Amino acid sequence: RADVWVDGQHVAFHEGGHTPFSADITAALRPGQVHTLVVRAEDDPQDIAQPRGKQDWRPEPHAIWYHRTTGIWQPVWIEVVGAAHIVDIRWTPDLTRNVLGLTVSLKRGGDATVRARIQLSLHGTQFADDLCLVPGTSLHREFAVDHATLGLERQQVQWSPEHPNLIEAEISLVTADGVSDAVRSYAGLRSVGVSHGRFWLNHSPLFLRLALEQGYWPDTHLAAPSDSALREEVELAKALGFNGVRVHQKVEDPRFLYWCDRLGLLVWGEMPSVFVYTREAIERFTREWIDVLHRDVSHPCIIAWVPLNESWGVPNLLNDPAQRSYARALYHLTHALDATRPVIGNDGWELMDSDIHAVHDYTFDGRALRERYGTQEAVEHTLRHVQPQHHVILLPEAGRTDQPVMITEFGGLSFRPDQGTAWFGYGTVRTPEEFEAKYAELVTAIVDSRSVAGFCYTQLTDTLQETNGLLTERRVPKIDAAVLRAITERVASATPGDAVDTLRMDAVTADKAAGE
Repeated sequence: RADVWVDGQHVAFHEGGHTPFSADITAALRPGQVHTLVVRAEDDPQDIAQPRGKQDWRPEPHAIWYHRTTGIWQPVWIEVVGAAHIVDIRWTPDLTRNVLGLTVSLKRGGDATVRARIQLSLHGTQFADDLCLVPGTSLHREFAVDHATLGLERQQVQWSPEHPNLIEAEISLVTADGVSDAVRSYAGLRSVGVSHGRFWLNHSPLFLRLALEQGYWPDTHLAAPSDSALREEVELAKALGFNGVRVHQKVEDPRFLYWCDRLGLLVWGEMPSVFVYTREAIERFTREWIDVLHRDVSHPCIIAWVPLNESWGVPNLLNDPAQRSYARALYHLTHALDATRPVIGNDGWELMDSDIHAVHDYTFDGRALRERYGTQEAVEHTLRHVQPQHHVILLPEAGRTDQPVMITEFGGLSFRPDQGTAWFGYGTVRTPEEFEAKYAELVTAIVDSRSVAGFCYTQLTDTLQETNGLLTERRVPKIDAAVLRAITERVASATPGDAVDTLRMDAVTADKAAGE
């Protein structure tokens, strides 16, 4: 919870969630005087009924949990706005119709006539300038963004990791007294979906190559040390050959999502878990998850939502009908609030309703991965009968049609630690050469399968006692980054166009190198 005081006078209260909240402090202000504004956040470090993700509830990190972060760790600011001001905006791309939808929510501040001016540009060329009356507190508009009409190639308009085109926007509220409020924003025109056992981006199948992104930092934990560090994190993931990250058990800093939008990195958005199943935990989790969806829904980089991970917060999912109802409710609630993205009901195992069958499998043997996922028959047998992490993958009532299957946690390689080290990953090697060989063995076993639509490797960076990253905690590659990239980008047998795309990207890289 958070409270706001002005000169000791309590003016606002907010509990849970990430949605910005406003406080009317005008009654507490006195013209010509200096005032003290206090924002206080309270966080019970031992409360496991609040969403906490990988922040430990014990004094020192144990198992796979990390140090807690205290205080406000994401950007906070105060701004002055006019009586009529913008409260929220939401972008909704429709690639099938080549249309970009915009919903603006506002406060009117009285009965004055309010108009909204919306200006859109792409690659520096303005293509929309719309001025319209706003009769209520919400406005919805649609704008055609057709590449042929704009005189551009399709790849210059649509958003993708290779071509992260962004439509720049300026939105103003105009009254009789002039501009009352103005904001800048951006949007990406793209589509995501799943069908026929594949993930689709912009109506084309795409093999997902994700890294598990814990988003912790050695000195500041959940909070990044700087904006440039967030940008470098995105650049490092791309440099290692990944086209996306699964942000794990954390609602990321909006600045990280900004750089993913700008630089072209796909993101799975995930909710930090609670660790008990109680009514209070359900209420807190659901309230915050709604706020997360509301805050981040307009980011083009986000291509999937993950409300639950490994049955955390629903520990008796297999036997408790109430917990199964809750898990299914979260899946459907997420779709109700955002119908444009796939939802993974419970990443890892014990799946019921889920648009992607996401499996966690930390076997250290590439041959075992090939036996479990190498063919469609093997995949179906594994989903129904094998328990890779000692958990049932599909619950009895789970529907199995054409959902893509992805290995969304695997690997976890670590160099063999010194004696007495608390944690060393899911499998250990002794030398850089062994590290390279084992990484190649595991990744190749997955990309050679014609029945797996993507993977998420554990993990991008070392984090405290979890020393199983491709990078150290200080973001230094453990072996040659070019070697890691070549392995990560190996052609996927499951995606027909992957070989063509790889050849084309190799040609582009060669052309750039020749030009330099």
